[in-house]
Amino acid sequence: MRLHMIDTKEQAYCPMPALSQVSFPGLPKIQVNKRERSNAAATVAPRASSRINFLILAGTFLLMFAAVFLVYKLQPLFAKVQLERLSTPWGKAFIVVSLSLLGLRIAFLLYLFLLSLRYRSVSSVANELLPTCTVIVPAYNEGELVFQTLMSLANSDYPEGKMQIIAIDDGSGDDTRAWMKKAKGILGDRLSIYQQLENKGKRQALHRGFMLATGEVLVTVDSDSIVEENTLRNMVSPFVTNAKCGAVAGNVRVLNNKKGIIPKMLNVSFAFSFEFIRSAQSVLGSVFCTPGALAAYRKDVVLACLPQWINQTFMGKPSDIGEDRAMTNMILKQGYHVLFQRNAYVLTNIPEKYKTLTKMLIRWERSNVRESIMMSKFAFGQFREGNKAGTRVLLLDQWSKLILSCPMVLLMLFFILTQPLLFFSASLSGILVFSSIPMLFYARRYHVGESLWAYTYSIFCTFSLFWITPYSIATVARSGWLTRSLPGKK
Repeated sequence: MRLHMIDTKEQAYCPMPALSQVSFPGLPKIQVNKRERSNAAATVAPRASSRINFLILAGTFLLMFAAVFLVYKLQPLFAKVQLERLSTPWGKAFIVVSLSLLGLRIAFLLYLFLLSLRYRSVSSVANELLPTCTVIVPAYNEGELVFQTLMSLANSDYPEGKMQIIAIDDGSGDDTRAWMKKAKGILGDRLSIYQQLENKGKRQALHRGFMLATGEVLVTVDSDSIVEENTLRNMVSPFVTNAKCGAVAGNVRVLNNKKGIIPKMLNVSFAFSFEFIRSAQSVLGSVFCTPGALAAYRKDVVLACLPQWINQTFMGKPSDIGEDRAMTNMILKQGYHVLFQRNAYVLTNIPEKYKTLTKMLIRWERSNVRESIMMSKFAFGQFREGNKAGTRVLLLDQWSKLILSCPMVLLMLFFILTQPLLFFSASLSGILVFSSIPMLFYARRYHVGESLWAYTYSIFCTFSLFWITPYSIATVARSGWLTRSLPGKK
């Protein structure tokens, strides 16, 4: 459950067109190849797609309302189970612990809510105040997507003389480099392209870009992402207005949200993850992760921790995941603030299939476990001037989620085996209540129809992704990108 209040002073966000429809003023219209036309034809069937979406949403609400009816009809059984629990010491302890955890969770959400009320994006500064910046785009087997990314960057409302674009082909096995060369032919000296002779991983590609960069601010953008025209200047402006700012996180939304149920659901989820959680964290100057899709760093701050970052290990093995979270941690450790810019939008492709999604989430969660350990080593010390209590509260919340994930899964399985009807009816009723808050936020800020996917996502997450965190904890020492061998995936 996530809450959010709208800053009415900010301009409402207008979603960008689908990737295949993107064109850039002053630059040649991008042609979509036959395979993409075929994919578009397969996904665009509006009537069939609308029918499927309607059936899924109808099924979602049917399940939840049926659960509410069952909760009402089964009240005597719920009361009997509660009395049985109260009659045993273990049952009493369970109720006390459950209520205490619920109270703490509500209190934490209220804390985040109050912080989010104070959040304001930094307005863009004038051209003459903007520092020089280098945009680094690492790419692996992205094909034409990298061309689209580079074109969107070139179309940015950022002074050309102050912007350097670097694209690095990380040993791709497809035509990624050819698409980079095509962009180079259009952009000329505005773009520099480099190639790793073999696939070394995203961290190594970024490191090379950092070393080649000449800008005062370094911006990293994933090669399957599209930025809005004013995104770069909005990302860089906080470094001008706040001397304590060491890094900035962009606002990530889903680009392929019309191409499947999973992207539709995650598009709503991403809005809350970024616009509520990171807004609150930003007020404390402690955004925990600058996302790979769009992040900006003060160059001298990056150089100060670059040797440690590139040589980072975990349990004796080189770290080849979580480079964004690791960089964020090292910048926070230096005493700098990490902020979030809600007005700096990037649209990125996400997995459309369950298997690929779970691999991405496992990678993210393993990184979360590792970097929570790393952050704990400095967050409770004097890592920076000023109030540090808020940052520590955020970290303790991260730990509570990790520590409780395994017991919660065991309890879930226990209740499914012993009281399946009570468990499912109570869970689905709770989803109806709590998911209404993010649904209302999304409906007010973006789109009413799309907001309904908040309910579907909660059901999907509760019953099909519950195992991700425990599994990631159990396998935290494993390395590997998991999706790197999949075509078109980094």
